[in-house]
Amino acid sequence: MTRVIVAAGGGGDAVAAVMLDAALYGGETPTVVFSYAWDRLLVDPVPGPRGPANFRGLRPLTRSVRTVPADAAAIAPAGSTLPRLAAEVPQTFALIDPHHGAEGMVRQLEELVQYLEPESVDLLDVGGDILARGDEATLRSPLADALTLAACCELNFPVRLLVAGPGLDGELPAEVLRDRLGPVVLSLAAEHVAPASSVLEWHPSEATAMLAAAARGARGRCEVSGGAPVPLTDVGPFVYEADLDEALHRNQLAGAILATENLHQVEQYSREICGFSEIDDERHQAGRLGGQAPPEIDPAAVLRQLDDFEADARGSGITHTTFRRLTEVLGLSGTQRLELRALLLNSRPERYEAPLWRISYGD
Repeated sequence: MTRVIVAAGGGGDAVAAVMLDAALYGGETPTVVFSYAWDRLLVDPVPGPRGPANFRGLRPLTRSVRTVPADAAAIAPAGSTLPRLAAEVPQTFALIDPHHGAEGMVRQLEELVQYLEPESVDLLDVGGDILARGDEATLRSPLADALTLAACCELNFPVRLLVAGPGLDGELPAEVLRDRLGPVVLSLAAEHVAPASSVLEWHPSEATAMLAAAARGARGRCEVSGGAPVPLTDVGPFVYEADLDEALHRNQLAGAILATENLHQVEQYSREICGFSEIDDERHQAGRLGGQAPPEIDPAAVLRQLDDFEADARGSGITHTTFRRLTEVLGLSGTQRLELRALLLNSRPERYEAPLWRISYGD
């Protein structure tokens, strides 16, 4: 028997699925993680999610579903973290292709269930924005979650909706989500993070990094991309079950896109209901950054800037930050994140509270 975990938002949720598989199932049963190839502009300079045509080396699983093996590669200029993820963990990664709308994703899920005859199907979202209505001012990335929610609700197979680390995506605060969550399924611990430890050294997801740090015991306030602080609390490692039908009824975008046949229709509904399309945001950002060469890293200047940033952070009660946020505040390109990380870990290794950076308070 096989298990299927659908990563609601792709990217970081796919890494969290590895942790969830270890926590719930001990990695004893083969697991297929059904995920978008959508790493935003940090990894992929092309706006929007990637489809099968954007890869070399995918392997057919069903008529509409392809797996992403370790030797697959995104075709330039596109990029994807899925092949490297497949190389480092035992789970099989199957590619969500959202370009045929919710109806196309339902077909993919139906084929997966028919072919694999899985023991279970879990829909996993880190942070909980899948439980949004769609009009919340703090919502930034509703489209991917709405698509997976809509497709899973149409699947003729039981699907359990799981929310890990409520509020950790920096979109809907944990207190807003409290009444939308059901029972606690488990609390992630350090041993559940271990299977994804190597991935967390390079993967850009902030929410999953904070989920892993919380599971390892980190507490405080973490500053993330855009400057928003996210609380690291005792509920950070919790994985909750939520009612799938209630989520669909609440999520206006998911309800509106059930009959969509392409991604353009989904985007238009997102503009009408949420006031924006996150892919439009990526298009604007890509156009603004296109052709700009990143500055070279000056180690001495970076460390001076880091001291200034930490002084401000301490004044705001910030205890941690992400390497993505540090790249941003130090004026570097997202492509230099790993270079910056190596510099900081070599210079001040005691400040690394994996996979976050701990703000110094004179310790």
